[in-house]
Amino acid sequence: MNVLRFTDLCAQGKVAGQRVFIRADLNVPQDDSGRITEDTRIRASVPCIRAALDAGAAVMVTSHLGRPTEGQFKPEDSLAPVAARLGELLGREVPLVSDWVDGVQVAPGQVVLLENCRLNKGEKKNDEALSRKLAALTDIYVNDAFGTAHRAEATTYGIAQFAKLASAGPLLAAEIDAITKALAQPQRPLVAIVAGSKVSTKLTILKSLAEKVDQLIVGGGIANTFMLAAGLKIGKSLAEPDLIDQAKAVIEAMRARGAAVPIPVDVVTAKTFAADAAATVKDASDVADDDLILDIGPKTADLLAAQLREAGTIVWNGPVGVFEFDAFANGTKTIAQAIAASKAFSIAGGGDTLAAIAKYGIEDKVGYISTGGGAFLEILEGKTLPAFEILAKRAAGG
Repeated sequence: MNVLRFTDLCAQGKVAGQRVFIRADLNVPQDDSGRITEDTRIRASVPCIRAALDAGAAVMVTSHLGRPTEGQFKPEDSLAPVAARLGELLGREVPLVSDWVDGVQVAPGQVVLLENCRLNKGEKKNDEALSRKLAALTDIYVNDAFGTAHRAEATTYGIAQFAKLASAGPLLAAEIDAITKALAQPQRPLVAIVAGSKVSTKLTILKSLAEKVDQLIVGGGIANTFMLAAGLKIGKSLAEPDLIDQAKAVIEAMRARGAAVPIPVDVVTAKTFAADAAATVKDASDVADDDLILDIGPKTADLLAAQLREAGTIVWNGPVGVFEFDAFANGTKTIAQAIAASKAFSIAGGGDTLAAIAKYGIEDKVGYISTGGGAFLEILEGKTLPAFEILAKRAAGG
């Protein structure tokens, strides 16, 4: 995908003295007193801001925070704690500007944080009048917020339509590159792991991937539904029996291409869903009526690990068992370690997946870790994200 890259504009000397508007993703978790509990997104946004400052730009940064009501400011919606943390990371004061839509005072070499953009009336609906006002604030628009790339809002889409120049920041550009490498031009075999509690929430993803991948590994409640489709009993495990036909269709679509959906050969079961429940390894054909399947078994995990070690590209979304409970974590741990050991280019996304990556300490062994949950899933569904679409259109002269 061809987009204008902000780092290229900086390298070409086209940023000095320009007003640069950066849409970042600074939507960080906070405790009840407003203290930031996890600042990864703020830290990830610093390189783009620093690049703009180093290039001599007058820098405006904004983000959403939470789900405020447009036009109704409440103290808990404020980016004030973010401004303080950003200032610490940049080693300079970062003033917070309210009511900024009609004009912002900022000089070259300065940076200001513009208050929560979702407080502006018309933001969510991508109002054209608002978008044109935002575009008038800036010479160069930079989208560096992949987590919101699947939403067409005034600060993610409309402003990019009307700004003089619309570019992708380093975070967004890295996501585009990783996704292109994994899905548009993958090294084969391409293996996808799609796991989670429900087939229904990931059905379109499974169908889309069934047309592309060489192996489609399913896990969690999704795997249970596929086990039913394969004629196996799953006891009282989480599943969606009404989607058996859909699961069969995915299996057939893969088979028609000479590809496969590996069905578990063994599982780890318990009688109750609890961290201290007794875990029993069983053949997939021996599941009792009162069993809960909470993980894939060791034989299945080893078979899947062998496939992953031979893969050329791996896409990972979701743990294959209840890895939060140590007795049911072996499947996800084995998968994670196999991905870490594989020579394949790997891309992983989704909150639970990131938690598993952190738990097993393999951050530096995964090719690319995507920070955008919903955006990552929509990419896997085969959708073109609005933010990507408008940046590509502007780069092509549209």
